[in-house]
Amino acid sequence: MAPVTTYTDDLRLAHLLADKADSITLDRFRAQNLVVTAKPDRTLVSDADTAVEDAIRRTLGQARPRDAVHGEEREDSGWGPRRWIIDPIDGTANFVRGVPVWATLIALMNENEVKVGVVSAPALGRRWWACEGQGAFTGRSLLQPQRIRVSQVQAVEDAFVSYSSLNGWVGNGRGRQFGNLLRLANRTRAFGDFWSYMLVAEGTVDIATEPELALHDMAALDVIVREAGGRFTSINGDPGPFGPGALATNGLLHDAVTDVLAAAPGQA
Repeated sequence: MAPVTTYTDDLRLAHLLADKADSITLDRFRAQNLVVTAKPDRTLVSDADTAVEDAIRRTLGQARPRDAVHGEEREDSGWGPRRWIIDPIDGTANFVRGVPVWATLIALMNENEVKVGVVSAPALGRRWWACEGQGAFTGRSLLQPQRIRVSQVQAVEDAFVSYSSLNGWVGNGRGRQFGNLLRLANRTRAFGDFWSYMLVAEGTVDIATEPELALHDMAALDVIVREAGGRFTSINGDPGPFGPGALATNGLLHDAVTDVLAAAPGQA
């Protein structure tokens, strides 16, 4: 039999990377001299984003020199089955406006499966993490874990939905479907970005979804939601953090929500 692969050391490393990121982001959060520019797609990038990604890449270059790295702000590096996925600041628009809802997302994939994920939101004083087969947790560090589980809500009519914005749904032709989901649900709020998905993992929210996300937005969220007992797929129901978009639920609601969001004939 092939040996069982564990990722405990990688999870410890991911926490170390998150600690480094927190130090940088907290130092630059609400800084008067923060440098912010707009990328071609009109999303924002700050000097904190690039500093975090550069610091993480330097540490990975020393600790895991054989691993590939994919990040939001820099070119891909390395090759092979093991690949670290980095979003240095998820919620940069919040970060630059002084809103404390932002996080660094760090994940490790082996082939096309996410094995480790850490989401660190230092301005909220929160961190979430998961390692394949070991459950999902929240706490300030590995030494202070609290296990988290998704909810047991079984009907969309009783569910709490969190989302990011309406524009993307209208733009991809599913505005009506998304509106139907919001009308069906018991409660809706736009917590947005990583936080929606961590609330699903904690069982506070039952459904989180966005229509337009990249791999770096989703990889860390994927394993945390799954290890908390939920499901993480594209909005079409395809497993994994590969899009289009993301749908995370407690699992019990997933098929029903996928049906509500289903594209009309002729749509993507």
